[in-house]
Amino acid sequence: MIYLGLFFVLLALVLLWLSKRQRQESGLPAGRVIYSDTRAWGKVEKPFYDAMLGLTGKPDYLVEQNGVSIPVEVKSGWAPPEPYEGHIYQLAAYCLLVKQTTGKRPPYGLLHYRNRTFAIDFTPELETSLMELLVEMRRQDKQGEADRSHEEPLRCARCGYQGSCDQRL
Repeated sequence: MIYLGLFFVLLALVLLWLSKRQRQESGLPAGRVIYSDTRAWGKVEKPFYDAMLGLTGKPDYLVEQNGVSIPVEVKSGWAPPEPYEGHIYQLAAYCLLVKQTTGKRPPYGLLHYRNRTFAIDFTPELETSLMELLVEMRRQDKQGEADRSHEEPLRCARCGYQGSCDQRL
């Protein structure tokens, strides 16, 4: 009987260790996952939308911590020395959408790369910079100045707009 009890205690410890390791590998912080845009978990959630800003987005995950939703964006590649500016703005847009939707400002969001996770503070300065970027993007779009911003054929091959883009590589 003692051996059976010892076996179950050992099994429980191994399972706890495995779950902790899996959470760390996923890039998710401690907290309850309340939203997921990964098809592996079933039906994809509805995107966040702010009509006033004309902004739509779907973070990979939202994790609730102390009543606040933390957006998590998962990237499949290896981490650069510093997060790419475009990734930071993408995450900032998710933070803004969460703020607009829930009425609670996320203090930060997470960018998870294959080998590293960056916590990006959602500061008022980052929000202002994002709003300025959105205004500039709309201006360029209206004036027909929104050109492709890279020279990466693989990026074009994976783009959802490839079929309608006149600048694809």
